[in-house]
Order: sequence, then structure tokens, then C-alpha cells
Amino acid sequence: MNHLYKEFLISDDKSLIDMDTVCKFLSRSYWANQRPAETIHKSIQNSVCFGIYDNKRQVGFARIVTDWATIYYLCDVFIDEEYRGRGLGKKLVEYITKEFEGIGGILRTHDAHELYEQYGFIKDTERFMNRLMKR
Repeated sequence: MNHLYKEFLISDDKSLIDMDTVCKFLSRSYWANQRPAETIHKSIQNSVCFGIYDNKRQVGFARIVTDWATIYYLCDVFIDEEYRGRGLGKKLVEYITKEFEGIGGILRTHDAHELYEQYGFIKDTERFMNRLMKR
């Protein structure tokens, strides 16, 4: 699906994804800076992905892991530093939560709680456990 927001395209068309842009951004992130490019490529192949594009330049990204019935996991969300402050992150999360309306959503964040709380996510650290990937 494609959605226009101002001059930006939000799309789940994986053929539009600029793998270099996604890999470079994730390599600078606090949550995926140890993730090899091959793993990023595989995760994109096996997920629902949304990109934000200024013409053909990728300026945002989010990845969803889901069973399409009971749960989705929102992850790897980013907006290019040059494009922050334009409402793109909000619009991306709004678009995703509408697409997955009626399905429970989870995510992990260290620094964007206020953004996600606007779209119905709540902190719930007592009920979640993690099993980290061994390298």
C-alpha cells in the first residue's frame, strides 16, 4: 500500500527499500549496531516493512513482525536525521497502528516513549522477558 503525506511517500513496497540506507542507519543505532548486513537483509525479507521516501530517497523505515491475527512487533524504526522534526515519525507510527488496528502491538525503546504513547502503547516492563541472540 502507498500513502502520501505532504511530499513524502509511505509505502510497504519492499522493492523501494534502499538496503544501503537501512543498513547504514541501523549500524549507527543503539539497538542494531552489532547486527550484520546479512541479518538485516534476512529480517527485511521475512517482515512487513514500511519506508518513507522523498522522491526516491529513503528517509524513514519501520519493520513489523506479525502473525496478522493476535500480535505485531514494531521494530527498527528510524527517520533520517536531516528529516526529523517534520512529523514523519508520528505519521509512520500512525499509519502502522491504523494498518494493524485490532491486533496487539509491542515494541522496545529506550528514548521514544512519548512518541509511541500517543498511539496507544504503554510501558509494561513487568510482563516482558527477553532472550538475546547469541553471536
